[in-house]
Amino acid sequence: MEGPARTIAVIGGSGTLGAPLVAELRARGREVRVLSRRSAEYPVDLTTGAGLGAALDGCEVVVDASNNSSARGAKATLVDGTQRLLEAAGVAGVGHLVSISIVGCERAPMGYYKVKTEQERLVSESAVPWSIVRATQFHELVAWAFGAVARFGVLPLPRARLQTVAAAEVAHAVADVAEREPLRRRLEVAGPEVLELRELARTWRTGTARRARAARRRAHERAPRRAWDDHVRGLDRARSPASLISTVHQVRNGRHGSAIARNCSSDGGASRP
Repeated sequence: MEGPARTIAVIGGSGTLGAPLVAELRARGREVRVLSRRSAEYPVDLTTGAGLGAALDGCEVVVDASNNSSARGAKATLVDGTQRLLEAAGVAGVGHLVSISIVGCERAPMGYYKVKTEQERLVSESAVPWSIVRATQFHELVAWAFGAVARFGVLPLPRARLQTVAAAEVAHAVADVAEREPLRRRLEVAGPEVLELRELARTWRTGTARRARAARRRAHERAPRRAWDDHVRGLDRARSPASLISTVHQVRNGRHGSAIARNCSSDGGASRP
């Protein structure tokens, strides 16, 4: 599908991944439509299907970078919304749907990851030609989480190792996939190194000059800290031990590396060379 004339729709094109993806595609000379509920030109709502038909008309490729991690909204957007998107894409004659997911989501016990697993199933069983790009957790997400809990003056840190990646790195990989023929399998993009959460916290505190104290959770400490622990352990379980690694860690030195991706079979397993 490589070629100069191509219209690519990016759902969630103003989000953490969507914004750098739109910038990357436009820098490559692609015509890009930014689809979101607040888009002035192409407003769409996955929870109702409103606007999808008109927004997808004439698009050869659709990248679904939408997200909703709330307990009530995740399924409505990511599962029900994906079903509506696939139906609209079929009617519009879309030749390639690129869906964004999370490395190892099928292994994490949290509800959100179960929703992402179901979303992957819908895409992989669809008649619309597809690719799924899985990423490890974004640097930006971890930084946001640290900032949210640091307001209380402490960073509760359970034992966990993460392999975070810059959203811009993932955007580059997604753009590569969007410009090519549908993979009909999963591609995984991971960060450059596996780090203990405490090490990430130290880097974050140094970079932001925040004074929050890092602390292990004690047995008597309750709900907010337990919720944080459960969240981080979910991220740790979702990290793929076989994911390949890029070269430079943005959290540590403020630069992007050249991300390396791993091809996976359609059921999520690593493909053979």
